[in-house]
Amino acid sequence: MTRPTPAGADAPSPAPALSPAFPPAQPPGSGRARSFAALRTIAALMLREMSTRYGRTPGGYLWAVLEPLAAILFLAIGFSLVIRNPSLGTSFLLFYATGFLPFNLYQSVSTTVARALSFSRPLLRYPAVTWIDALLARFLLNSLTGILVTLLLTGAVLAVIDSRAVLDLPPAVLAMFLAMILGLGVGTMNCVLSGLFPLWEVAWSIFTRPLFIASGILFIYEDLPPLAQDILWYNPLIHISGLMRTGFYPTYSASYVSVPFVLLSSLGLLALGLVLTGRYHRDILNR
Repeated sequence: MTRPTPAGADAPSPAPALSPAFPPAQPPGSGRARSFAALRTIAALMLREMSTRYGRTPGGYLWAVLEPLAAILFLAIGFSLVIRNPSLGTSFLLFYATGFLPFNLYQSVSTTVARALSFSRPLLRYPAVTWIDALLARFLLNSLTGILVTLLLTGAVLAVIDSRAVLDLPPAVLAMFLAMILGLGVGTMNCVLSGLFPLWEVAWSIFTRPLFIASGILFIYEDLPPLAQDILWYNPLIHISGLMRTGFYPTYSASYVSVPFVLLSSLGLLALGLVLTGRYHRDILNR
């Protein structure tokens, strides 16, 4: 039995708690987190790609303008020798520019996003860099580059042909936005598929070679026979090119264009690609 403490006697005071030499570790997410850490990471990845892709070649960013310009000039000069007038208007330069530039934006975004994990593989081993940062960095950089190239070339074409066309900017802006989103969706899906199946990139490049012809760059949808219209309607790029041309040709309506179809197709591919990439990105990086 414990002897009771006599009345009036002082009770034993508890031993003082020892102060730890180091403060206790904070749980993840607590404390003062870095502000805008993800934005700084994406900006750093964009600067890295700018320096490696354009900074080490003579001419640098000038090639981003010269390549689509050469393609438009080649199409305009070549077809002007074969046919008298394009399907819309009288300027071959404007007709092929309005078809090629949104396609070029889609192609650039989808191709670079598809190689985002392989391009940033060494940096993805750091905890501060995530696979979403790699995808967003390539998407933003190539989207901004494509928009800048489109503004420069369309402005130059309109100045050269001395056109007094009444521009309708909302359809043209919407067409460029849809090309960006479609490129992001297709690129994200190809990123995970090419990472899991190395032959997929080769198969995709072979499968999409006719896409340049089937996307309404060389013609308009109404010039096609009914059977070809029924098949190519399910190509989202032909909707984008038609929508782009409605912004430069006021008399062209492009009633076949379905913005919800293009948007749902793009977002569906993007959602599926993000889910698969989140599930298998570690397996892809460890290959």
